[in-house]
Amino acid sequence: MSVADNPHFLTINNQKLEFVWHGPAPDESPTLVFLHEGLGCVAMWRDFPARLAAATGCGTLVYSRAGYGASSPCSLPRPVSYMHDEALDVLPLVLQQLGIQRTILVGHSDGGSIALIYAGSQHAQRPPELLGVITEAAHVLCEAISVQSIHAIRQLYDEEDLRQRLAKYHGDNVDCAFFGWNDAWQHPDFWHWNLEAYLLNIQAPLLVIQGEDDEYGTLAQVETIVRHTNAQQLLLPECGHTPHRAQEEATLAAMTQFVQRCLAL
Repeated sequence: MSVADNPHFLTINNQKLEFVWHGPAPDESPTLVFLHEGLGCVAMWRDFPARLAAATGCGTLVYSRAGYGASSPCSLPRPVSYMHDEALDVLPLVLQQLGIQRTILVGHSDGGSIALIYAGSQHAQRPPELLGVITEAAHVLCEAISVQSIHAIRQLYDEEDLRQRLAKYHGDNVDCAFFGWNDAWQHPDFWHWNLEAYLLNIQAPLLVIQGEDDEYGTLAQVETIVRHTNAQQLLLPECGHTPHRAQEEATLAAMTQFVQRCLAL
């Protein structure tokens, strides 16, 4: 079982997805929608969504995609297009089913890429109103450092205690979560994966956060996003792939300020 506090469930495409909610309901305030990383889930965000809800006055929705946490398992192998599928097919249904009217997407790593795909698609021009997008360590193209780090973590999973540590959060989904992500990124076709066409269509305000020591991507990711959009960027020193943990206060402050700016527009 996931260690998420008081999870609820919704059903999307015959799959049960766990979620938690913090703060006001969607008819009372905009909703910050948290999209987790490739090995993440509701519980792995810890208390960060609740802190951002308190700081901004917004509601926060945090959910686990299929194959993660206490959500339903998914079929393996995942296709190389799995982030596109989540952004274009699943996320719009989640927003609709929960009655979200105005939203800011907050995505980490894979979740950041999902947020960018959604923001650059036709869905962003339809309800709910997309007020802004925040990404942490998002990928928009495949780099050698990404594939090399993902290959290296496979050894930690197979030979050390990574599987046991992830099982604390994913339970019976642990192999589904790990191999669904790890195998897709190591597929030869993933070298051609690229989101630049979506970046060209993004109209919502965008905050791009990345650690200067990110082991899964270089600053080329941020530079590519900024080149194609009007994004605000924040590069954090002494910070790896997870800014909301490695530099929690700086990340919280930057997100709070950005959300307040989006609400004032």
